[in-house]
Amino acid sequence: MPPSLPRTAPPLTRLQTWLASPLVHNGILTLIIINAVILGLETSPAAMRAWGPALLALDAAILAVFVVEIALRIVAHRGAFFRDAWSVFDLSVVAIALVPASGPFAVLRALRVLRVLRILTIVPSMRRVVGGLLAAIPGLSSIAVVLGLIFYVFAVIATNLFGADFADWFGTLGRSLYTLFQVMTLESWSMGIVRPVMELYPFAWAFFIPFILLATFTMLNLFIGVIVSAMQSFTDADKAETIAAVEEAREHIEADLHSEVRALRSEIAELRALLRQPRP
Repeated sequence: MPPSLPRTAPPLTRLQTWLASPLVHNGILTLIIINAVILGLETSPAAMRAWGPALLALDAAILAVFVVEIALRIVAHRGAFFRDAWSVFDLSVVAIALVPASGPFAVLRALRVLRVLRILTIVPSMRRVVGGLLAAIPGLSSIAVVLGLIFYVFAVIATNLFGADFADWFGTLGRSLYTLFQVMTLESWSMGIVRPVMELYPFAWAFFIPFILLATFTMLNLFIGVIVSAMQSFTDADKAETIAAVEEAREHIEADLHSEVRALRSEIAELRALLRQPRP
């Protein structure tokens, strides 16, 4: 909970403290959840027939609260608001809802549900998960390139081996890539693809099993490993920042206490000197 500020504090500082208070934080989180329920009910014809006007009015009221909250945050933080990626994300998803959903912008009506994603910026644990996923992108890109090479090599081989007899699956390089992607997901790969191919090519298993082992069990596990490692590193960095912030706050508090103690000692010394002066 942020410390309470005296009434002599600058107005912007008091506004920042109020916006970071649990009251505002929990209130916005509650409104996001309610808004998510409303957007879901709006997809139901029965719910719209029964409570349509009330749902639309409540949705508009919640959107107005979001707009006011974003505006207050911009006023409170000024340029720092636009340097924070999470704040810019909040502004974007709220701004999309303000665009008139008619004519060429009718598709934006469906994007109103993006407001629900604001819960990612409110809940710290979710922010850590998203931050970990973003931190894993550099490592995932290298694995994706390796996986792409494996797909390309096996797709060329499959087109040359099975393309003549199974044109729907392996007739072209693109079809081979799509079929191998289905095989990688293990969706109907055995009865739907491999066994029919093995009726003409009995040793086709020697092609598909190594591909599954490489693409599914090895590469995808590498994806998971990189993501877990990145999330752990992100969590450790977040903890280190928190510890550093606590230590800095403690140092400031100790410095303030020391200065106050010195001031008290000075005042006590002055009082003692006054008491020792002879009375007239």
